[in-house]
Amino acid sequence: MNDPAASKKRVEWGFLITLLVIVSLAFAVLVEPFFGAIVWGVVVAVLFRPVYERLLGYLPGRTNLAAVITLVLILLLVVVPTILLGMALAQEAASLYVRVQDGEIDFGAVFEAFERSLPHWMQVQLAAYGYNDFAAIRAEIEQSISAILEFLVTRSLSVGQGAFQFLLSLGVMMYLTFFLLRDGRALTERIDQIIPLSPENGRILKEKFLVVIRATIKGSLIIAIIQGSLGGLVFWALDIRGALLWAVLMGIFSLIPAIGTGFVWVPVALFLFVSGDIWQGVVLILCGIFLISMVDNLVRPTLVGRDTRMPDYVVLISTLGGLQLFGINGIVIGPLVAALFIALWSIFSDMQQGQAEPEKAVD
Repeated sequence: MNDPAASKKRVEWGFLITLLVIVSLAFAVLVEPFFGAIVWGVVVAVLFRPVYERLLGYLPGRTNLAAVITLVLILLLVVVPTILLGMALAQEAASLYVRVQDGEIDFGAVFEAFERSLPHWMQVQLAAYGYNDFAAIRAEIEQSISAILEFLVTRSLSVGQGAFQFLLSLGVMMYLTFFLLRDGRALTERIDQIIPLSPENGRILKEKFLVVIRATIKGSLIIAIIQGSLGGLVFWALDIRGALLWAVLMGIFSLIPAIGTGFVWVPVALFLFVSGDIWQGVVLILCGIFLISMVDNLVRPTLVGRDTRMPDYVVLISTLGGLQLFGINGIVIGPLVAALFIALWSIFSDMQQGQAEPEKAVD
């Protein structure tokens, strides 16, 4: 016989869950325009939490003031330098694009010199693999370079035209960061009460979340900044045009495992050899191998620690997938989703084993 009270309770729970799903989806659609701002607000709050807590130690009980000072530091150390770098990069990309369009930079002459410099046996090998049509290859590479520069210029212009949206997103990010810093512990405790996990599994999930943010931002981005800066200085010292642009590209490619900064400096070194700048090419290769590329091996264990790293193939796939789906925000979102995926399946596996062991004991 059905219990009317139990039936009413099930109906009530069903209605509540349905309503919760609908409202949650509606809320997700509502905040979607500021998705990137929310992601970076959470990331920045996690990274600058130790700074906030140290300030709070000097200002006991003054949570608002400590959070405001932390926001000022974020603006001075992160936001303003990023904006200035973006403006300088836009100017350099536009200048380089104009020089290519005007013929001041002639890639055709470089490829002709490269073709003439190849030994006969190499030309035969390339022809055997179907790479003997240098004119078509040259045209395709020239078109790709022009397309990349045009993309950078148009993206820079679109950012300038969408200045209001950028400032609005920046305001949302900073506003959210303020409350996450000030009320972070209370929010964490509230989430612990809502999530139906044991304290141990909840702790594992939170630690995985924090570790991935630290590994992705504190590790990968800081290393990208160091490698890009070193690469830019080497390019500047060798008097290679567009040093800032090459530095940013090296920083971006250093975020992608199995590709790295060599994707930039190796072709440039070949360009120098073909152009007759032999000693610059040799110096660039030596600096690329023993200076730029060694940063990852020397600095990453100190910043992140080897035990916290996910397998490189997981980082590669998740980063590329994140960039494809979420743009620049995917640098964080991709590895974060992958890490939570691994953590949740690990928790599920442990729970399954925990249930199976008592059954075996009964048998």
